[in-house]
Amino acid sequence: MPHRILVVDDEPNIREVICFALDRAGMTTMTARDGTEALARFGETRPDLIVLDIGMPETDGLEVCRQIRKTSDIPILFLSARDEEIDRVLGLEIGGDDYVTKPFSPRELVARINVILKRTIHRPAAVGDGTAAVARGDLSLDPIRHQATFGGLPIPLTAIEFEIVKALLSRPEMVFNRDRIMAIAYPTNTHVADRTIDSHVRNVRAKLAAAGCEAAIDTVHGVGFRIGRCEAR
Repeated sequence: MPHRILVVDDEPNIREVICFALDRAGMTTMTARDGTEALARFGETRPDLIVLDIGMPETDGLEVCRQIRKTSDIPILFLSARDEEIDRVLGLEIGGDDYVTKPFSPRELVARINVILKRTIHRPAAVGDGTAAVARGDLSLDPIRHQATFGGLPIPLTAIEFEIVKALLSRPEMVFNRDRIMAIAYPTNTHVADRTIDSHVRNVRAKLAAAGCEAAIDTVHGVGFRIGRCEAR
C-alpha cells in the first residue's frame, strides 16, 4: 500500500508543489489549509506522515503538533519560511521528526520523507497513556508489567533507567539531549547534574552488554543520546 501523506499549508501553490512531488514518488496525498482542518483530517484519515507548515494563521503548526502528540507518535516534518534556530529547536523538541526551510527542493523533501518513513515504519503505535509495548532489535519493553527483555532474557533496569530506555525506544530517530532526559527521568523537577544522566546511560549500556546487546545507546557528540541497534552480538 502506498504511504498516505497529509500536507498542511495555508498556501495553495505550496500544497500543490508538495503533492505533485509526492504523487510522482508513489505516495497518496491529502491536504489541509489550516491547523483546524489539519486536526480534523488527521482524525478522519490517520495518515502515515504529516508535512506541517509552522507559520499558519490562528492554529499554527506547533500547536497542531502539540495536539497530535497527545494521542499519536505519527512522524511530522515541519515546514517554515524562517530559518531561525529557535523555531527548528522548538519544533523538534515538541515532537517533530525533521525540519525543512522554504524555499525548498521538492526532491529533497521527498528524500527526507522517505528517510523518516524507513526509520519509523516498524515503530509500534503509541497510545496516550504510554502503556504500549515498545521494541527495537532484540530489546523489548512492556510498560504495564515494567519488564525489559533482551532476546527473551530479563534486564533488571531501575525505574529511572526504564523510563530513559522507554523514551529512547519510543522515538528511535530522535537524539535526546541531557535536559530532556532529565525531565523524563526526574519529572518532579529534582535538580541533577549532567553526569548523573551519563551514569544512568552507562549503567543501561553495561546491563544490556552483559546480556549480549551490541550498541544499546549511541552517543551523538555535542548533542545527546539515541537508541542504538540493540542487536545481539
